Amino acid sequence: MKRASLYSSSRAKAAQVAADPVVKKAGIKSRFQGSLSRNRGPLLAALPGLAALIFVLFQWFLAPAPQQLTQEDIDAAVVRSFETVPLPSAATKAYESVRGSIVRVRALMDGPDGGEIEGSVGTGVVILDNGTILTNIHVVAGAKRISLTFETGMESDAVVIGTRPEDDLAVLKAEVVPDDLQAATLQSTSGLSPGDHVTVVGFPFGIGPSVSSGVVSGLGREHRSPEGKRQLTNLIQFDAAANPGNSGGPLVNASGEVVGIVTGILNPTQQRVFIGIGFAVPIENAAMAVGVPPF
Repeated sequence: MKRASLYSSSRAKAAQVAADPVVKKAGIKSRFQGSLSRNRGPLLAALPGLAALIFVLFQWFLAPAPQQLTQEDIDAAVVRSFETVPLPSAATKAYESVRGSIVRVRALMDGPDGGEIEGSVGTGVVILDNGTILTNIHVVAGAKRISLTFETGMESDAVVIGTRPEDDLAVLKAEVVPDDLQAATLQSTSGLSPGDHVTVVGFPFGIGPSVSSGVVSGLGREHRSPEGKRQLTNLIQFDAAANPGNSGGPLVNASGEVVGIVTGILNPTQQRVFIGIGFAVPIENAAMAVGVPPF
């Protein structure tokens, strides 16, 4: 007779576990608890990261779908930006470009008591940073001494080193100059057209520097200077306000470049006030007065 085995084989034991659901569930639970006990430290360390991941996924799920921007949306945003922060005017930009190059020019004469008196006041513009300055002949004509005041407030005497009578232009050289003297940028008038924005900077009636703006009214004009009695030709006509004292100052385009030297205003009367018509010598003529080749 065959004796019964005291110990079940592994196969028999596995078959018994598989056949008994209660035993199977208890085994799985026991293994899970054992694994949890052994890995408790890493699981606790990973818990904050897991919570953060769940939070991000939750936020992503609740977030609205991204809006597709159209060209109209972009244009509207640009318009709102301009309305909130307005751009500086063309005259402001032109003035800022040349303000360091503007010079007050005074022609000093012998006074009746042996001293000096102010004969006339005009404007000059620095075209070379060594102190070379353009102005009008009629501003300095007959002066015993020429006095300059730079934008920094520094004063200096000057001498005439060149003239171009047919254009009423005089070239001055300052005896001393500021360390950071700024020369204006010159630009050919070849691209200038009626209607283009221009700015005039100078010392009308000795007040300034003063800024006025307007447009080019015409090109190739002629004008007889009341002071010099000269017939000037090929002038730029403009409507920016100019008065006695603006003579010799720059006519500046919208890019801040000097395109002409203010030389006169039309006066049908003897009042010497601006009526809307001013004239400037093209900068090409002024360049030739200095001995610089034209553009």
